Amino acid sequence: MATKITAAQVKELREKSGAGMMAAKKALVAADGDVEKAMEALREKGVKTAAKKSGRIAAEGLADVAVNGNVAAIVEVNAETDFVAGNKDFQSLVQAVADTIAASQPADMDAANVAKMADGKTIAEAVVNATATIGEKISFRRFALLTKTDNGHFGSYRHMGGKIAALTVLEGADDEAAKDVAMHVAAINPLYVSREDVPADIMAAEKAKLVEEAKDEGKPEKIVEKIVEGRLNKFLAEISLDDQEFVKDSDQTVDQFAKSKGGKVVNFVRYEVGEGIEKVEKDFAAEIQAELNK
Repeated sequence: MATKITAAQVKELREKSGAGMMAAKKALVAADGDVEKAMEALREKGVKTAAKKSGRIAAEGLADVAVNGNVAAIVEVNAETDFVAGNKDFQSLVQAVADTIAASQPADMDAANVAKMADGKTIAEAVVNATATIGEKISFRRFALLTKTDNGHFGSYRHMGGKIAALTVLEGADDEAAKDVAMHVAAINPLYVSREDVPADIMAAEKAKLVEEAKDEGKPEKIVEKIVEGRLNKFLAEISLDDQEFVKDSDQTVDQFAKSKGGKVVNFVRYEVGEGIEKVEKDFAAEIQAELNK
């Protein structure tokens, strides 16, 4: 006689595993109503599913930010298709990963993956479960942690729902100013906080290039230095956050804006989902034609 599976059992298993309703019910039926056995079966299925999908490229997804006291985390979690980014379960996973990273402050990705989430699962387990439940390869790609003083402020901004996320730290000023700077970082994508942070070899190479350009243009030797200085400032305005024209007020630089609010930019991180990942471009029309020709 088949064991009767109750709605309460299905609910309990779904909350523990994150599995869908039908998957949870099937696992309970196969396990004769034993929730722990069903949980183990779902876990094994999830691991196998994740293993099958491990070779796939996951370059879509979301980035998110979480704050825990004087620590803030920015994370990127990937999926195979842009469609999954709109999945509420996936969005909840990304936020839970960010919350966990901000709370546990892991030293590296190995430590991050074994960090325990609020439901008791590790991040790695949650990712495996999500892969099995959602049906695409899900991967936790990277994270960064920033800290502030008691007088500091975090600012965050997510563009296109999390396709780009920026996290900033200002010493002094206020939350609104920090958010405005985060919006600028998301839009303009600076590489360094200030010109002092630009590596000396990069500055030297750029200056040498500009000197040669000025000489090739036939500029008099006595004004080459001044020309190079002006062009070097333009170069710095492209890569140095402090030197950039503030996106909300081009009459001042970001540094001037921060100072007008009584603050100073200390640090920032910007994540653009999928940057640096080689995406596979699919010709769907060709795939369909190939199927028709079989």
